[in-house]
Amino acid sequence: MSKRPVRRLLARLIVALTGWTPEGERPAPDRYVLIAAPHTTNWDFFYLLVFAEYFEIRISFIAKHSLFWPPLGWFMRAVGGLPIRRHKRENRVANLAALFEEHEELGLVIPAEGTRGHVDYWKSGFYHIARTAKVPIVMSFLDYERKAGGFGPAIDPTNDARRDMDTVRAFYGDKKGKYPELFGQIRLREEEEGAPSA
Repeated sequence: MSKRPVRRLLARLIVALTGWTPEGERPAPDRYVLIAAPHTTNWDFFYLLVFAEYFEIRISFIAKHSLFWPPLGWFMRAVGGLPIRRHKRENRVANLAALFEEHEELGLVIPAEGTRGHVDYWKSGFYHIARTAKVPIVMSFLDYERKAGGFGPAIDPTNDARRDMDTVRAFYGDKKGKYPELFGQIRLREEEEGAPSA
């Protein structure tokens, strides 16, 4: 028996037992950058994996290559990990965007906040990777106040960072993390500094 149906059944069981409600639909694009927010606790990653299985999608995330040696490496790959050598001096955006050329299907999770703590600005890597790879951005969420989680709409990033982020802000505006005070403002430095968004 394939492992996927077993994992999906387990995900549905976890959702039912923990009282969470799935919302939204399975992302339509085959390749996309995935925002996972709000991010205020380590539990967020666990529930992200659960809802990914619930909606029958496979997501991927990057982690330092040293985590992929046995025996941890098997687990990291099983849950969607992709190794990256962080010490190399290289264009991170271009390298991560290139991953989309290597995969027919790829939902790449990029931590927009970069930390579980409060930040004044989101890291713009997710935005530039999506623009460079010419793939949409899909918004996933966990709303601990309503105990609802799932996937929202896909947006195609443009040259107008502020307009694109207005769409992101509108979507996440009513979503509450486990520790709401740790969820920082949804904005990029590019919006205020007038920096080019390319």
